[in-house]
Amino acid sequence: MKLEGIADLPLHEGKVPPWLASIMKRLSKAIIDVMIIEWGEDKVLERLSNPLWFQAFNNVIGMDWDSSGSTTVTLGILKEVVSINEEGFVVLGGKGKNALKVPEELKALGKNMNLDVEKLERASRLVAKVDSVLVQDGHTLYHHSMLVTKNGKWAVIQQGMNLKTRYARRYHWFEVERFSIEPHRGIAGVKQDIAINAVKKEKENTRKVVLDLAREKPSKVISQIELAQKLIRGQTTLFSHAFNIKISDQIKAIYMRPNDLRKVKNVLEVIYDNSPNNIEEMLLSGLGPSTARALYLVADLIYNEPPSYEDPVNFPYEPFKYAYAIGGKDGVPFPVNRKVAYEVIYTLEDIIEKIKVEKKDKEFALTKLKELAKYGDKEGA
Repeated sequence: MKLEGIADLPLHEGKVPPWLASIMKRLSKAIIDVMIIEWGEDKVLERLSNPLWFQAFNNVIGMDWDSSGSTTVTLGILKEVVSINEEGFVVLGGKGKNALKVPEELKALGKNMNLDVEKLERASRLVAKVDSVLVQDGHTLYHHSMLVTKNGKWAVIQQGMNLKTRYARRYHWFEVERFSIEPHRGIAGVKQDIAINAVKKEKENTRKVVLDLAREKPSKVISQIELAQKLIRGQTTLFSHAFNIKISDQIKAIYMRPNDLRKVKNVLEVIYDNSPNNIEEMLLSGLGPSTARALYLVADLIYNEPPSYEDPVNFPYEPFKYAYAIGGKDGVPFPVNRKVAYEVIYTLEDIIEKIKVEKKDKEFALTKLKELAKYGDKEGA
């Protein structure tokens, strides 16, 4: 029997009971501490930014193997149990309003550390923008966690919810420089038939057209948007012969959502005044989903440079086999076995304590050797 499955991250009701939360906290910290000793904090961050590895970690500590809460609960626990002083990295942000606290948490962290706070804050903002503007897949972001090491390395794990299907989607990022060209470490969820995907590598011309449009006078762009909207609705035949419109009904449904052109114009005016040099600057200047969608429509119908409509999900398979470690909160594949869980915790904590003692003994011995060496030098003199 294959011990694997597909975690489609449905919305699960219910909270983690206190007794299980205690197990999950101790087990999470013990596993992370062993990893820190073995690999160091940068490598741990890289592991957590991998969708499959993250889900395996979630499964091992006893959380529902396929729940949307696997993201929020696991990251919430990590935020509580890891620290910059002990593990060498922290978890910032979180669910709902906590997601908006990343900038102030970065500033507080930067007071005691030599971090490029401005660069990290920019990365956090861009990641959130990309997964709601350049990628529009019907999932509204509601969780944003940024993981930062003492050396300034970063990863972001954020999650969106499709309110119609009640399924979540998790977006993983790790240390990228280009935010607009296939930047994800991975996206976990159920693959859909269609989505707006402007980060696909082959869509450089689409990104260029959208940027060029944003640098045009807003009134001119609004006229093009109005024309494109009439074309897709079949309301004009005057220019139809000049445009080769080949859009499926599914794609039409995306673009025929209500869009307030007054608000779009206001956004375009702000962007125009900021004169962005690239897509990243355009995003930070205020480009939102509605305005971007209007520009994608123009790029498609008028300039024949559509975004990709291929859903960018690339990690649908999740490591279910790790749920067999201590069991799962929802009883799948079996209820959490407290006896086994605590045996694992005690074993790992004992190993960690012995390593720490050995390290202290080694440091003590080295200090004594240095003192003896200095004393010997003085005697020799």
